Amino acid sequence: MLKDDKQRENAESLAIRALGFVASDAELLPRFLAITGIEPHQIRRVATEPGFMAGVLNFVLAHEPTLLRFAEEVGIAPGDVAKALRALPLGNDDYDRST
Repeated sequence: MLKDDKQRENAESLAIRALGFVASDAELLPRFLAITGIEPHQIRRVATEPGFMAGVLNFVLAHEPTLLRFAEEVGIAPGDVAKALRALPLGNDDYDRST
């Protein structure tokens, strides 16, 4: 397995954990759904779309108390979340944007 493939796999795993973290929090989940416009019954379907997992990590990164709680819960440094984000599709600025 290539290094980039392993990084992406690890990033996806962390994003799945972040989604579980958000989904299990009575305050975070409604905020996440409101920001994304996703209905609860759509999560499984949209979770496979490019950029969704990056969006989950962006959500966690956008609020420092949430980031710190998540990082502590999973036993990683907060900066590792940003590193994982960059390894995911649409997790960085290296993609073509429509104008």
